[in-house]
Amino acid sequence: MSAATTRSRTPDRLCAEAVDLALSAAEEAAAPGVVGEHAGVVSEGDRVVTHFFECKEFGYRGWRWAVTVARASRAKLVTLDEVVLLPGPDALQAPEWVPWSERLRPGDMGPGDLLPTDAEDLRLEPGYSGEDEPLPNSVLASSVAASETVALAADLADAEDADITAGSPADFTVVPARGSIAAVAEELGMRRARVLSRYGLHSAADRWEDAYGPKTPMAQAAPAACVSCGFLVAIGGSLGQAFGVCTNEFAPADGRVVSLAYGCGGHSEAAVMPKPPVPPPHVIDETIVDPFPLRPAADSGSVSVGGADEDTAELGHS
Repeated sequence: MSAATTRSRTPDRLCAEAVDLALSAAEEAAAPGVVGEHAGVVSEGDRVVTHFFECKEFGYRGWRWAVTVARASRAKLVTLDEVVLLPGPDALQAPEWVPWSERLRPGDMGPGDLLPTDAEDLRLEPGYSGEDEPLPNSVLASSVAASETVALAADLADAEDADITAGSPADFTVVPARGSIAAVAEELGMRRARVLSRYGLHSAADRWEDAYGPKTPMAQAAPAACVSCGFLVAIGGSLGQAFGVCTNEFAPADGRVVSLAYGCGGHSEAAVMPKPPVPPPHVIDETIVDPFPLRPAADSGSVSVGGADEDTAELGHS
């Protein structure tokens, strides 16, 4: 350790003794009654010392008034350098500022909000715009990657025995004719200024699988996977090999992109609703009612009521 370094870490005696000068400078810069007791001294270098005073200002808990004084070489007069309000080790401070692009989270956007896309967004890569150069309003108008994408589209057109159609997609009023390079780009999903890159595809797949993937508790307890469910609607592109859209209104993932390995209790083939039971035929038909008259019929006895004679009546015949 050099002598200069040793001197710089040792507070200068005259500067360290200039407490009154530092206090008066702090009180002049601050409001009356705001500067508190002396809280220490720190050497900033050769003949440069900073005095700290407590801050009694409301809302500045743990802050300190820092007054830096200095003197010239071989001089005995101490002069004032600067007065600032600095946070202490336990000071109450606002959280560290974070750019909006890092603070933004899924679901933060509302109606009317616009989310600009960075020109170098790793989730996107140039698509085919219909001509050698991207669209005039494209952020990739001067990008070298755009020409590489056009060359790739031209190679695909040669493989498909297609013809290059002049003009950009904005000039097309109808669907590109079959066999044109625009038709090939349309079929491949590249007829845009930018398309998803491999990084963007993997990032989306990771998010969807974390939300509705095979490792979720719902999928672990499901009777079957979504790949065999009748409520699953397939999606196009490379993501369609691993994901689909759920259309079961009673399922927890209704309207969401789900992994083919995901599953829930609303699987179309997990449980079939049983048919209403049909009662067996009656052994004794109790549905037929036999009429029973309250009084016997007139001709039900051995002797008719109207033809009975006296002799018969006396014998007790009925």
